Amino acid sequence: MIATARLKDRYESEILPQLTEELGRKNRLSLPRLEKIVVSMGVGSAISDKKHIDEATSALADITGQKAQVCKSRKSIAGFRLREGMPIGAKVTLRGVRMYEFLDRLISIALPRVRDFRGVKKTAFDGSGNYSLGLTEQLVFPELNPDKYTRPQGMNIAICTRGATNEEAQLLLEKFGFPFKREED
Repeated sequence: MIATARLKDRYESEILPQLTEELGRKNRLSLPRLEKIVVSMGVGSAISDKKHIDEATSALADITGQKAQVCKSRKSIAGFRLREGMPIGAKVTLRGVRMYEFLDRLISIALPRVRDFRGVKKTAFDGSGNYSLGLTEQLVFPELNPDKYTRPQGMNIAICTRGATNEEAQLLLEKFGFPFKREED
């Protein structure tokens, strides 16, 4: 028997019935749902020091529980001393149980550990129901040992949903407990 994630169980038992009622749709497939989460790190300093890309892929593997893919440059840019094919970043695409577990850890552990955290912006949707946020420090995840990862490194997190609009995707993320900023009157 495969164990399921806590958020996935909550989505199927609580959130789907609430979305069915609020959106007025009976077809479960027309309701918004999570499709994937992409966690990526741009490592511009890897041009001068190759160890930085290894450190970034190791950190992503520790955070997500999945091996990171190295992203290479597509073109040469002389001003940045960048050649085509040089490694300049790393990314991980999460789906299924790992996606729900990562989202659970992001909402309940990592985001509250961000310094001066008051919520994430509601305006970071792209028009198709996908949400993107950036973290300036990778050490907000407790999986990382601060002694091993001494160089500060940020990351981008893209949450891709199957929602037709930004409002539906925002409703879905709010049901998951995503900490959006409160509107000040």
